[in-house]
Amino acid sequence: MAQLTYVEENVAFFRSKTDWGAIWAGVFTFVAIFTVFGTLGVAIFASSANPNTARPVLGMSMGIGVWAIVLTIIAMYVAGRETSHLAAVSSRHDGLVHGMAMFGLSVIAAIIVAAVGGTAIRSGTENVTITPYIFTLAADLGWVGFTSLFLGWLAAMWGAASGVVVVRPKAEIRDIKTAA
Repeated sequence: MAQLTYVEENVAFFRSKTDWGAIWAGVFTFVAIFTVFGTLGVAIFASSANPNTARPVLGMSMGIGVWAIVLTIIAMYVAGRETSHLAAVSSRHDGLVHGMAMFGLSVIAAIIVAAVGGTAIRSGTENVTITPYIFTLAADLGWVGFTSLFLGWLAAMWGAASGVVVVRPKAEIRDIKTAA
């Protein structure tokens, strides 16, 4: 009888393309986490608003701002890690590339959702008066938005880089010989 010998070689897996399915999964992960817990934060902090004052949202803006920053960091980290894991990247550089693409698409998705939501809310108000209070809110939103985006960007890249799939070498394989 012939002698059979089986040998398994470790071959490096080369990924030359960006995995857009994993990136979109990361975007949807971010949107889901941010929407659910963002709504929770708005509900909690809106209940602390005092409607009997001239500036009813002044007390809750700081709480919502901090909540938005922390929530963005957490949601971007989880989404970046999930993107990297689903893409099965094997290097930190590939993870960073996937995390950056996921971050960019997430920001675009958030802008679209905010624009559509803002249009839907504003459709019932015909006469809007501009007061200095609106500029204060816009400035607060600008700083909170910048901080959220910057730290979210870092968290997305950190999560994507830490989600790298480690390829472990396989155990030694012995030759298989037929029975005599």
